[in-house]
Amino acid sequence: MAAKRTAKKSRPPRPPAPEPSKGPDLGKLRGEIDAVDERLHGLLNERARLARAVGTLKSKDAKSVDFYRPEREAQVLRMAIARNHGPLRNEEIARLFREIMSACLAQEEPLKVVFLGPEGTFTQTALLKHFGHSVRAMPLGTIDEVFHEVETSSADFGVVPIENSTEGMVNHTLDRFIGSPLKICGEVELRIHQFLMGKVSSLSRVKRVCAHEQSLAQCRGWLAEHLPDAQRVPVSSNAEGARRARDEEGTVAIAGETAAEVYSLPVLAHEIEDRPDNTTRFFVLGRKLFRPSGHDRTTLLVSGKQSEEAGVLFRLLEPLAAHGVSMTRIESRPSHKKKWDYVFFMDIEGHAEEPRVDKALTALRERASLFRVLGSYPRAVL
Repeated sequence: MAAKRTAKKSRPPRPPAPEPSKGPDLGKLRGEIDAVDERLHGLLNERARLARAVGTLKSKDAKSVDFYRPEREAQVLRMAIARNHGPLRNEEIARLFREIMSACLAQEEPLKVVFLGPEGTFTQTALLKHFGHSVRAMPLGTIDEVFHEVETSSADFGVVPIENSTEGMVNHTLDRFIGSPLKICGEVELRIHQFLMGKVSSLSRVKRVCAHEQSLAQCRGWLAEHLPDAQRVPVSSNAEGARRARDEEGTVAIAGETAAEVYSLPVLAHEIEDRPDNTTRFFVLGRKLFRPSGHDRTTLLVSGKQSEEAGVLFRLLEPLAAHGVSMTRIESRPSHKKKWDYVFFMDIEGHAEEPRVDKALTALRERASLFRVLGSYPRAVL
């Protein structure tokens, strides 16, 4: 009997697999980037032309220092950050716009800005953060020299440290204001990361650590744990410590990354500061006050009347409270006129030209034997 054969059902042919979707190819993307770059280039030149036109309207013979307006620059940076929706971070946007403004201002002649040096210090980093790279940045050896160069108009502006969030005030900067006519026209806040650098092959070969006394103090815990037997040597600046680490066997330094680059030193340990929020504040020194930016701070130098033996400080602070003006910092320093005689440095919120601040300062002036507005300036943007 013949076996039954089951006829196989024929299957319909499979449709061809869809080809993977192809996105824009590399050449097309690069072409789009080139087109964006071309538009950016044109807009940058247009901005430079407008900046030059603004300067011409003010004066044809004025110098760059006459066109510099920190309150306007602060407003530009705040607007740039407010409209930023990424992917670039706010810090990057602020840095880019800072450099654009710096280049536009320097079209005819760059600003001359002196700072507490030498090269590779955090003060230099603060200067570049505030003014951008299109300036003539000149390091000086002492805070006194920075003040002197600006006072004599040998420099347009100066940058000096004033306060660290861990170690407190830089008293020499405060004291220098007592006898100086200079004004504070800006502030810079710089997040401080400390790095250990040197040419030793291992930490066990470290004999001494050189750094500014502030940096040594900011890394006290790390040094006690990792280099308990190394000698700690305070020097005039972290850059000087880096120079010694370059030239001396067994010496390492604590400084910022810039110093490692300047002095060609290997970094042995990263971010060794004891506090993660370690920040230093810097003042920008100039010869005049500027207009309000809308988000400002004012620094005062005051002292009470000699006839008041009790309640001097209360009487000086009372007008601020009466007019709703917040004080954010107060420091007392010897007046250098006679023993046990002191002056007060105060930071308050707002600009001296704002009505409520002006009323408070008018009342305070009547109660003080010494009263000076050291500066009304934009608060640090970032």
